[in-house]
Amino acid sequence: MMAGHDIVVIGASAGGVEVLSDLVSLLPADFPAAIFVVLHVPAHSPSLLPRILERKGPLPASHAVDGEAIRPGRILIAPPDQHLLLERGQIRLIKGPRENGHRPAIDPLFRSAALAYGPSVVGVVLSGTLDDGSSGLLAIQQRGGTTMVQDPDEALHAGMPRNAIEAVAVDRVLPVAGIADELVRLARDPINDPEGQPLSDKMEQENQLTAFDLDAIEDEDRPGRPSGFSCPDCGGTLWELTEGELIRFRCRVGHAWSANGLVAEQTEGIETALWTALRALEERAALCTRVASRMEERGRNISAARFREQAAESKQQAALLRRVLVIDPTTSDEPGPEPMPGPEIDVPRSGQGASDG
Repeated sequence: MMAGHDIVVIGASAGGVEVLSDLVSLLPADFPAAIFVVLHVPAHSPSLLPRILERKGPLPASHAVDGEAIRPGRILIAPPDQHLLLERGQIRLIKGPRENGHRPAIDPLFRSAALAYGPSVVGVVLSGTLDDGSSGLLAIQQRGGTTMVQDPDEALHAGMPRNAIEAVAVDRVLPVAGIADELVRLARDPINDPEGQPLSDKMEQENQLTAFDLDAIEDEDRPGRPSGFSCPDCGGTLWELTEGELIRFRCRVGHAWSANGLVAEQTEGIETALWTALRALEERAALCTRVASRMEERGRNISAARFREQAAESKQQAALLRRVLVIDPTTSDEPGPEPMPGPEIDVPRSGQGASDG
C-alpha cells in the first residue's frame, strides 16, 4: 500500500443502499485505497449489497472473508450477523456481542481500523438513524485519522449524520459527491505522521471485548463505572463510559449501547410490556365475565357480582392502556429517539389481544 490515507471505513444504516450506490459510482477504477463497509442488515437476511455496489461502480465488491489480506482497490462488506474488524494486514469476522443492537455494527469496524492503522484511516458516516458510528469516528480522530459525515440535509435519514456531528468535531461535512472527491484526494495524499497518536488502553480493551477475548471479559478492571442500568441484551450491569460529548454503556460480556440506542431499546421494551399487560387485562376481563355468567346460571349471584366487578375493573384498566398505546409520539413537545431500522412489525390494535377464554 502507498503511504496515503489508504484505509476507508464507511458506515450506513437506513437509506444506506442508495447513498452507498451513489458514492461508489463516483470513485475511479484505479482508486488506491481499500474500502470497508458496514450496513445494518437483519441477521438472517441475505445481503445483496456486494452485487449492487459492483454493478453501480468500477470497483470489485464482495463480502469480507475471515483472515483474508487487505488489498487496495476493493470494497469489502460486512456479512450479516458478523462484526467486521481490521487487524494489521488482515480482516477478522467475529460473531461477538452486539453493539447498539446490531451485528454487524459500525463502531467496531471504525474502532479496530483506528487501532490498526491510525492516521491512514478515513472514517465516513452516511445516512441512518440513531448514532452508531459516532464513537468509532471519535476513535479514528483520536488516533489521527480523518473523519467525514454526509451532509444531513442530503441524507435520506439524518439521525446518524447529525448525531456524529454533535458528538465529534468532524473534519468534513459534505454531500456524497464531495465525499467521493475527498476520498480520492486523501488516498493520494501522503501522511506526515504514520504512527499517529498513541493507543489508549480503553480503546484497545473495547476492541478486545468486541472480539470476544476471554481475558478482556474476565478483567475486573474495566473502563467506566457501574451505571445501575441493565443490559437489554443479557440483563447484566452496564458500565457507563464518557468520551468527550458521548455517553455510552457496555456490559460485562461486551454488549455496547450509546445513550440514544439504550433509550430506543428500552422504549421498545416498554411498548412490548404494555401490549403484554393489555393482553393480560383483556383476558382477565373475559375470564371474569365468563365465570360470572356460570355463577349466575347456578344462582350464585353474590359471587357473580364480585366477578362482574373484577371484569369491569380490568376493562377500565385496559382502556387506559389502550389510550397510552395509541398516543402519537410525534405530537409530543420533546422529540423521542428516531426509530431503529429493520423490518416492520405489525402491532395488534386494541381488542385483538383479547381472548374469549
